[in-house]
Amino acid sequence: MDAYFVLKKQNEDINIDSNYASQSFWKEVRHRFFHKKSAVVGLIFIILIVFFAIVGPGMTEYDYSTQELTQKNFAPRVPGLENLGILDGTETLSTTTGSKEINQYEAGGHDDLYYWFGSDMYGRDLWTRCWSGARVSLIIAVAAALIDMIIGMSYGLISGFFGGAVDMVMQRLLEIWNGIPRLVIVTLLLLILRPGMITIIFALMLTEWVGMSRIARAEMLKLKEQEFVLASRTLGAGSFFIIFKEVLPNIIGPIITQVMFSIPTAIFTEAFLSFVGLGIPVPQCSLGSLISDGYDSFTTHPYQIIPPIIIMALLMLSFNLLGDGLREAFDPKMKEM
Repeated sequence: MDAYFVLKKQNEDINIDSNYASQSFWKEVRHRFFHKKSAVVGLIFIILIVFFAIVGPGMTEYDYSTQELTQKNFAPRVPGLENLGILDGTETLSTTTGSKEINQYEAGGHDDLYYWFGSDMYGRDLWTRCWSGARVSLIIAVAAALIDMIIGMSYGLISGFFGGAVDMVMQRLLEIWNGIPRLVIVTLLLLILRPGMITIIFALMLTEWVGMSRIARAEMLKLKEQEFVLASRTLGAGSFFIIFKEVLPNIIGPIITQVMFSIPTAIFTEAFLSFVGLGIPVPQCSLGSLISDGYDSFTTHPYQIIPPIIIMALLMLSFNLLGDGLREAFDPKMKEM
């Protein structure tokens, strides 16, 4: 019988499968994520926009609130490109007698003046204002999304873990709160409180956590009967220890994905509030207020509305692409659905 059992030494007799070596969970997630090209493109655009939101306002000598009425409604002019006949400060104006081309830089003798995105009706630099507005919109959206994650995640985990009467009461309260139109809540809150960044974050915090709580509750209902939870209970672990130390690390993937999807929603909500005049007060600006200002002069100076619209569209699209990529990276089965 001993001939059938031969002890293998640690040498070439032992063949290790190097092609399918075990990998950590996060390494597999990273591998799947970077193999999805649309998600990588979204991540690149987010990094670029965040970079310009940080350093963009300091790239020119203008301030976002400085007014120069003698330089209002100047068309975009970029050094280098003007020699190619592109973005040279020339714009076409429609008048009652027809259309005509005008270059206010040459007409006013401002040969050494450059507004990369142009100037608005008050002579403020649109390049500085666009990236300052993108910074404000990003701060509001990310802060609101993180606060909503904490509130909604905690609410959903507690509701799903305890179940029974606790779950029923918490879900009925959630349905009542979700039945009130979000726009009504936000609008009334902004009318009562002083408009500003903190007020908008607080308003978004009260309305955007419902989706996160439902995802957290669904994941808790799926995991709370698993063996590792039973083992923790057997060893005497408390309820909140199991919720936040045992279950939470196992649902971090869906939580991160939901946060990525909630950020563009917060960006759009903030932009809408600023567009209707309930957002950031002047002289501060956000993407929504810049779009509102550009809308007022769209027929005469359309270049003023184009940069904030492009930045906001790229932000929302990029975060949605990033969220979609993270969802497939954390759960490869979603790709088959």
